[in-house]
Amino acid sequence: MLFLAGNSMAQPNLMGSPHNHPRIYGNKSIQKDFAKNAAQFEWKKAIVEKKKANIEKYIQLCKSEPDWLLSRLQMNWKTKHDKVFLKGGDFSHSEGEAPVPTVRFSGTRDWATNYSFPALEDIQPYFDDERGMYLKSRKTGEMEWVHPSEVGHGIEGVNRKIMAIAEDAAFLFWYTGDNKYAEFAAPVYDTYIKGMYYRDAPIDLNNSSQQKISGLATFEVIHEQIVVSLSLIHDFMYDYLKDNGYDMDIAASVFQKWGDQIIKNGIPDNNWNFFQARFLTYIGLTLDSNEYYENGKGQQYYLDHTFTTTTDRQIALKEAVGNYDYKTAMWPECASYSMHVTETLLKILTLLDNATDADEFKNFPVVEKATLSSFQYLFPDGDIVAFGDSRHQSLPSESFEYLIANYRKYNKEDKEKKITALYKSLSKDELKHRGKGLFELFFYVDNLVETEEKTKEELISSLTSPTFYAPNVSWFMQRMGSGDNATVVSTFGAMGNHAHANGVAIEMYADNQVIAPDMSKGPSYWHEDHRNYYSRYPAHNTVVVDGISDSEAMRVRHPFTMEFHFPESGDKDNIFKQVTFSDVSFVEPATLANQNRLTALINGKSGKPYILDIFRSERPGAENQKHEYFYHNLGQSLELFDENTTPLSLDVSNHLNAEGNIKAYNYFTDEKSVASSENLSAQFKLESAENPTKMMKLWIKGNENRTYFSVNGPQSHALNKATVSAEIREAKVPALVIRKDGEAWINPFVVVYNPYVDGNEKVIADVNYPESDANKAAQFINVAHSDGITVDSIVATTSENDVVNLDGFYQKGLLSIKRVSENNKPDFIFTSGVTRYSANGWEICTFGEPVTTSIESCVRGFQIQNDKPVLIGMPKSLNPDYVEIYEDGKLVEKRKGNLNRNNPNRIDFKFEKPFNKAVIVLKK
Repeated sequence: MLFLAGNSMAQPNLMGSPHNHPRIYGNKSIQKDFAKNAAQFEWKKAIVEKKKANIEKYIQLCKSEPDWLLSRLQMNWKTKHDKVFLKGGDFSHSEGEAPVPTVRFSGTRDWATNYSFPALEDIQPYFDDERGMYLKSRKTGEMEWVHPSEVGHGIEGVNRKIMAIAEDAAFLFWYTGDNKYAEFAAPVYDTYIKGMYYRDAPIDLNNSSQQKISGLATFEVIHEQIVVSLSLIHDFMYDYLKDNGYDMDIAASVFQKWGDQIIKNGIPDNNWNFFQARFLTYIGLTLDSNEYYENGKGQQYYLDHTFTTTTDRQIALKEAVGNYDYKTAMWPECASYSMHVTETLLKILTLLDNATDADEFKNFPVVEKATLSSFQYLFPDGDIVAFGDSRHQSLPSESFEYLIANYRKYNKEDKEKKITALYKSLSKDELKHRGKGLFELFFYVDNLVETEEKTKEELISSLTSPTFYAPNVSWFMQRMGSGDNATVVSTFGAMGNHAHANGVAIEMYADNQVIAPDMSKGPSYWHEDHRNYYSRYPAHNTVVVDGISDSEAMRVRHPFTMEFHFPESGDKDNIFKQVTFSDVSFVEPATLANQNRLTALINGKSGKPYILDIFRSERPGAENQKHEYFYHNLGQSLELFDENTTPLSLDVSNHLNAEGNIKAYNYFTDEKSVASSENLSAQFKLESAENPTKMMKLWIKGNENRTYFSVNGPQSHALNKATVSAEIREAKVPALVIRKDGEAWINPFVVVYNPYVDGNEKVIADVNYPESDANKAAQFINVAHSDGITVDSIVATTSENDVVNLDGFYQKGLLSIKRVSENNKPDFIFTSGVTRYSANGWEICTFGEPVTTSIESCVRGFQIQNDKPVLIGMPKSLNPDYVEIYEDGKLVEKRKGNLNRNNPNRIDFKFEKPFNKAVIVLKK
């Protein structure tokens, strides 16, 4: 499938020869032209000049104090310990003695810490003290002695920073030929290499799973970033190091030891394979051909383990890519990690292709599709959704740059123009500074081709669809409207890696920002705030049962079941654009409660949608049960009103966090509450100095045994620094919690959401909920629009088998929405999961299977769409003449309707198969 290692890589006189350095990024043949090229393009010139200025600063420091930089490496300077011992995810101690100072191991797997490392200038040279680390507390501001296990990733962070400086110096040595850069970098590199050569891999005293994931420098083999710097220093300065007596065998042994550790350890069934492969690729390209080493572990050995040879803890890339969904090209993790996997694979292939010139991208076609599919993650503002551990961020520009470089290299002009146009439209602000590192300098194209650009909104619209369903992460996206009217609902279960315990949760976007965000991850995956709040149910817009709804987080298999949705996922040609919805079911793991959530976007007359949310939840057989609907909305205030729009007075209370509830409830503050069985409304207000005040109005169907809580929850870590002010980003997030004592299935949570900008027209004037004994579980919702004449009548049941039989109305099935504006003539009738619908002289009747049907008023009559065979009857008084049938946008047939033999006031039209478009034409 993949690899040319057996041919091109195995030839010792090519890239695997010790005479062929450097080779990872640049080589001797391009050296002169590279310098000329870098001087021609401002963005490249800026990178080089910045690196020169930075290195010159440190060279000057080292003139008066030659060991200024290397002495700040985090090493066992005095003790020279060669053995490292861990206790699970924490450093325990080190011992033994080596002939040289050895590399200090990381402090802990958890990066969250209460202590700050000083700047390089303030680090004590040759620091090695039995009392631990001497650092400033972020809580007290005082200096304290602390055990290394309390300092997060600070130790490895300092070493990475120092080695990155040496890496830049090594590049400048190659770039300029000036020995001063090599003389500066070599001692730092050599000290670290020898310090790792004489130090063993860590041993976990608990013999826990940690033993099988540790690297040589860090607690996880996927964090061995320093390998990249070491590889590049070795490669750029190979001849200098060899000519000046540095031990090249020791260096090769360190790279082999590192590669073996990465192959031996890891987690083989998630993204680790890709992140480990990135480091193995650098190691493989650094080393020479297999035959140059007695143990046979050279370039081919490590590249084979990257791409083709699978081991117990490291799945080869040719096999690992099989985890992409074959249909959607979605990686089975939350959005942030999914994009990182694809970007990493593209980077690895770019590196490999630089060595082989064999268009390695052809062997992994999924990366192109995955890059384009990632647009489905986007909200209209260009940030991605934030289910699981994701946060709102832009798509990685690197992925586009790698594709563009490949297309340029292999003369794929059409592809290059297409992806460049997408990249420019999405990343206009980023293009001024296309990179800051060496990888960009070597592998990005000099300049981007001229293209016809679109606005960001036009671009996102062209590459997304009204709905998108990714089953392998249990995620469904709904979009409607454009510009200021653009509204989005993201519905997610919990499936795949980096997922949370969240049941069926939602995020909502309206008025140009995510107004109802997810909370994302906590300070770290091991931090108590993440474990107890951010990854648990109450941090999400979902329903909690009996205060104990819960499941594992991170590696989760609790997806929802997609019962119905409209339109079909990925369908951009659907002609009916007034409604999107999803109906999903779920069994809550901790209580085995049955849950169902129907969430719809319904277009307003002005083009701005409102949101309908019906959440059912019941714990079968439980006499005493409670269900709590959580909704978090950005803002500074939350008010509740009665049916007469009179503000309700809430009392300070402490009822929400009842005994036995999970710890997440402890994180809510400022609790106030009121009990009510009436229909209520609520309003969140978000004020900002930069933007107009944004409101979220809620109409809530009342029910007995209801208590409403206003609380403040912790800040959302999903919010993007680039798009949300610090004032809002760092503020607590107000939340409405609706508690129902007793089942919430027959009497579900029914909420209609109307987002709007203060001072602008609202979509909704009022919402009422007629009651009926015909089907206790059926929900009747009448939405009166702000124009004073439009009303949406919504009937939602629990399933396609439910029946509602009222005087003049019949529905067997899940959902119907009828909009009437004037003369009682419908603007549209929409049904889904329905086998029969009858109202006001209209009849929709299937031939067995539930059908989704839309009937929408148009200039010539009514436009029809159906996804299964259906009979549509309409009042004869509307004067239907004939029906036009369209296929692929072309008129293919005209036919008359039939007078119904049992009802002389109805004309029937039979649609014997699915039609994307048909028009019932009325007589003039």
